[in-house]
Amino acid sequence: MFTLDPRLEADTVPFGAFPVSRLLLMRDARYRWFILVPERDDLRELHRLSVADRHAVSDETAAVADMLERLCAPDKINVAALGNMVPQLHVHVIARHVGDPAWPGPVWGRGEAVPYRDEEVEALRERVTGALAGSGFTPVG
Repeated sequence: MFTLDPRLEADTVPFGAFPVSRLLLMRDARYRWFILVPERDDLRELHRLSVADRHAVSDETAAVADMLERLCAPDKINVAALGNMVPQLHVHVIARHVGDPAWPGPVWGRGEAVPYRDEEVEALRERVTGALAGSGFTPVG
């Protein structure tokens, strides 16, 4: 049975799922920052996914990146699967803007996270759900 790493659970808001991965929103309103977590037990590395799952995660990542481009008009989309702090396999997909609080550096460890208000999360959830229609995404709820 799949279990989400406690740190990811604490730092994110569930948004829904694709066929292979959960989609989570990072609890930091300074950035539009999503995390995809393949629902496979005991995985740490992307290359350890089956070929079919690896292709699915790539497609899911592209769907989230495309959604962020359409909703946020970023200057850059950052995609990363580091796992240095949280070893469970997860992929960060982050819309970046010139002049954001961490630009041009990485978002990790930069200042204090700014929490979303509940109404901001719900409004974003609606926009994301609409933007991901037809991609295999199923929203939470």
